[in-house]
Amino acid sequence: MSASFPYPADVEKAMRAMYLSLRENDRRRYAAVEAAKLGQGGLDYVCSVLGCDPKTVRQGRRDLDEIKDKPPEQITPSRRVRKEGGGRKRAVEKDPELGREMCRILEERTAGSPMKEEVIWTDLTPKEIKEGLAERHRSLGEDAIRAWLRQEGYRRRQMRKCLEMGSHKDRDAQFENIAQFKHIYLTSPDPILSIDAKKRELIGTFYRDGEVYTRQGGLLAFDHDFPSFAEGVVVPYCLYDLKRNVGYVSLGTSHDTSEFACDNIEWWWQEHGRRLYPKARSVGLLADGGGSNSADKYLFKEDLQKLSDGIGLEIRVAHYPPYCSKYNPIERRLFPHMTRAAQGVLFDSVQTVKRLFEKTGTATGLSAVVRIVTKTYETGRKYTEGFKENMKILFDKFLPKWNYRAVPTSA
Repeated sequence: MSASFPYPADVEKAMRAMYLSLRENDRRRYAAVEAAKLGQGGLDYVCSVLGCDPKTVRQGRRDLDEIKDKPPEQITPSRRVRKEGGGRKRAVEKDPELGREMCRILEERTAGSPMKEEVIWTDLTPKEIKEGLAERHRSLGEDAIRAWLRQEGYRRRQMRKCLEMGSHKDRDAQFENIAQFKHIYLTSPDPILSIDAKKRELIGTFYRDGEVYTRQGGLLAFDHDFPSFAEGVVVPYCLYDLKRNVGYVSLGTSHDTSEFACDNIEWWWQEHGRRLYPKARSVGLLADGGGSNSADKYLFKEDLQKLSDGIGLEIRVAHYPPYCSKYNPIERRLFPHMTRAAQGVLFDSVQTVKRLFEKTGTATGLSAVVRIVTKTYETGRKYTEGFKENMKILFDKFLPKWNYRAVPTSA
């Protein structure tokens, strides 16, 4: 016996809302059930109320026919909305010759690794592939070309700076020494710091990577990074406390020098270190081999000796071998998070840089303390005459160039 229709307006409204709230496969089954309840004429009425095609309702009937005779315990919700192979066929599937033509175009502009055959890349863009197809009297849209590239295993990737430019014969030996060095400090009451200067930044309307939420158009920046247009510079010299997972950042406004590096270590000790490590008798430093804390510069050793005399503590240094600065813990535990905290924002003042870097943090507890240093540091300084011959720096017997300590002269 068929139900009477049309239904009242509020019932039709509820039917449409129900229909729109379902997935595609459930919609057609629901429409088929409603049409079956109404009997003759129900198909057209349901289609007009729900706004669907009669073919959709008929497909829903076929779906119901497949499951209606099954025992209830064998009927389970389907995870799929469409059958395997459903949807529109891609142009390349309809015309396989298109795929072969694109392979020929890529073959002419594809490079690869001489060591790994699976590592290949191309400098062609979808637009250029489209133009290459047009020259062969073929036509395909850029979106379809991108889909084909993904299907063939091509992905857009950014270049990574991770390949070492060389290797020192004592590389492995120093890494083993640093591992022991870290273990000694991490199991003692003494602090261990990873130190390095982050990239020098220009203050002004200069482009920076990253995106930010904004209700306006995109932020505008100069199209060139000419230093002559800068309102100043900021030099972040950073210390990372391995035990406490805290970064200490000094934003210099002049130059990255060994005096600047040692002043920052002294600031850390006076303002934070001696309170956090009251039983400390030594400070361990992990550093790369260049820059203001270079393993080759006697000026750094002279400033380090002055620092040791000033704070009254032994300062022990271990340098990473050449080409291995990326292994310094500060490079991966602090610097990336500082970059993320400031991404996409103009460095219009040193105060802005300080505010952004203070946001540095991670879910595992990383935090950052930031200060601004306005002192002007002189470049081109030379170590004091006679320091090299009379210095009090004590060099380790094992790889002394990279491992040494400054001991307070009073000691």
